Amino acid sequence: MSETAAPPAKAAPSTTEPPLLEVNNIEVVYSDVILVLRGLSLAVPKGRIVALLGANGAGKSTTLKAISGLLKSEEGEVTRGDIRFAGERLNGIEAHQIVRKGIFQVMEGRRIVADMTCLENLRLGAFTRSDNEVKRDIDMVYSYFPRLKERTGLAGYLSGGEQQMLAIGRALMARPKLILMDEPSMGLSPLLVKEVFGIIRRLNEELGITILLVEQNARMALSVASYGYVMEQGKVVLDGTAEALANNEDVKEFYLGGHGAERKSFRNLKSYKRRKRWL
Repeated sequence: MSETAAPPAKAAPSTTEPPLLEVNNIEVVYSDVILVLRGLSLAVPKGRIVALLGANGAGKSTTLKAISGLLKSEEGEVTRGDIRFAGERLNGIEAHQIVRKGIFQVMEGRRIVADMTCLENLRLGAFTRSDNEVKRDIDMVYSYFPRLKERTGLAGYLSGGEQQMLAIGRALMARPKLILMDEPSMGLSPLLVKEVFGIIRRLNEELGITILLVEQNARMALSVASYGYVMEQGKVVLDGTAEALANNEDVKEFYLGGHGAERKSFRNLKSYKRRKRWL
């Protein structure tokens, strides 16, 4: 994955407004047995990009599914804590109702409908809407992703980068207030990674869309975010401004490919040292 960082993100303005999204001390259990999230809390201010970082299996995707109401499809459930969006509690609300409230998740692996065209996929993203401005919004999506306008065949024949653009464009068709993005750089070339993250920044700055971004490429994620959280074993172990996290020795060591000042051996790297620092 690309290690070329996008230009530095703009400093986040100070605000006293309550967060658009609040996740308060939630636990998530799968199949009534497997505890995945263990008292996780985070907040996403309106109009910001917030990054959620962590190793595979830390619970990042589960966090997004808890917010978007998709846990039921995988026999998962929020068993403690609450999730609030614009002050309204989301616990127990169906996924399609959450979309109508203004939250749209761009799934890991794109999840576009392969045997539908680009245009049909975009129209599918607007299924919750009843207004007459869908055509205008399709043109808006094409302005951000001009390649999609040129692709008139089935979406399954698009390149990986084009499929990711289509997945984001489909999200825009729902006119979301908050987009949950799960690994947008997965499987893309370094050049496309940079392009996709540039578009993510533009959507935030030009359309004012709030974004909660789950991403393995921590360097790119912190380059566009104003704030970030680091997850380990189902809970947040570190949080701070993107700049502070990018300069943190532990984050450098484990997620940015750097060498922390105290790093001595790989034998202790994943067990003793990490647990002593964060858990």
